[in-house]
Amino acid sequence: MFKSQRSTFKSSGHSYYGKRRSRFPSFWLILPSLVLAVLLLELAAHLTIRFSGKQEELANYQGEPSLVNAYRLNFLMSDDQPYRGLSDRGNLVAKQSIGVGYELVGDRDLEYWQINEQGFRDREALPLAKPQDEYRIFVLGNSTGFGVGSTSNTATIAHQLEILMNNRVQRQQQSPETYRPDVLSFFPPEREIALALPPKIENKTYRTINAAVPGYTSGNHLAQMALQILPYQPDAIVVVGGYTDLMLPSVEKATNIPRINEFLANPLVHYGASVKQSLQKWASRTAFYRALNYFILRPEPPLTQKTLGILDRQKTLAAHLPRNEQELQRRVDRYRSNYKQMVKITAGAGIPLIVAIQPEITGRNPEALSNSEQALYQQLSNDYQQQIQAGYTALNTANNQLKKAYPNNIDIFNFHQLFQNTETTPEAFIDPIHLTEEANAVLAERLYQAVTATPEIQVTPENFVID
Repeated sequence: MFKSQRSTFKSSGHSYYGKRRSRFPSFWLILPSLVLAVLLLELAAHLTIRFSGKQEELANYQGEPSLVNAYRLNFLMSDDQPYRGLSDRGNLVAKQSIGVGYELVGDRDLEYWQINEQGFRDREALPLAKPQDEYRIFVLGNSTGFGVGSTSNTATIAHQLEILMNNRVQRQQQSPETYRPDVLSFFPPEREIALALPPKIENKTYRTINAAVPGYTSGNHLAQMALQILPYQPDAIVVVGGYTDLMLPSVEKATNIPRINEFLANPLVHYGASVKQSLQKWASRTAFYRALNYFILRPEPPLTQKTLGILDRQKTLAAHLPRNEQELQRRVDRYRSNYKQMVKITAGAGIPLIVAIQPEITGRNPEALSNSEQALYQQLSNDYQQQIQAGYTALNTANNQLKKAYPNNIDIFNFHQLFQNTETTPEAFIDPIHLTEEANAVLAERLYQAVTATPEIQVTPENFVID
């Protein structure tokens, strides 16, 4: 009986181990098949790209439209190498700065934008010494002021403002009778007629400098103005922002390179992000990846990423907004405190300061939305719409408090509802805060009206004040 059991065990064991051995050859047959399939797919992708005539267009394609990638930030370390673990696919290169958090790397030229050697969005370098006949207007802000989505520097708010200012000077020279005369009459009827005419502005060459940087908040603006802008002798400073201040947690004083503190605190997280980044970079270089995304998938970046490129995380816009009234108040207090410091600095230097709360899509009448804007609007949750309305109300209150405290040193404008109706522009938004080029021109017109209304820029006629 024992012999029979031993025989049975031996027989079943032989059968089991025999089956295990029989599986190995099938695995080694499948592996070459997989490799061959991958090679065939890569070859097919190469042929598809070649015969489509898209070789040049797809040479640097990384899965996103070129215009989107052109405005994606790519952060460099001190050795000019990309930060490992952060997206390095963007063309808009930035580096860490002790004073302002980070700044754009200068002297760069792309199809859609040019950055001068000072890091401003301009073709020409800005000399430190200002010519006597030049009037410098610096435009500060976040990605909206920078002009994310614009196809050229000339389509930005700053450049459009420059055109309007210089056109004003030309009109004054060509038709001086349509503006206040250089000398006012003492006779009341003639004086009243002259004062009803628009005032002349200084007869100079106006240069606007686009110093806006994607992701910047009021804390960045304050440091940037004090450390980088004042040495260039600005004659006026315009700041377009507010939205990013609502998105930045109150524990942070200003926007910095994302995830740096997280990586420093947890090396394993940094290592994991670096490995993931390397795999994504390897995949993006294959013809199959490029062809699949370009011809078939055509992926669109998440709405959060398009709106807040600096916060490249998988969170909704609503999740970035304050969760309660206390947190909202802390963020708004930080905003008000930073602008209070800016007012004191500019007032002491005799520089007009114009602060504008930027437009945002919920300020537009839903019935006035274009088809593409309606698609954007539908992606915004009810929580976002309620929170952003509360945020803009709080920002407006803070600005009114600043204006009341410093009535002669700051001008405040709330452009949240600038594009409320289609009468202004049929389509204003390409995402919740970035504007179409037509909308940029409209906002530039409003800022032009604000700048030309400041007393510092206006020419005071003789006999303006009668003793």
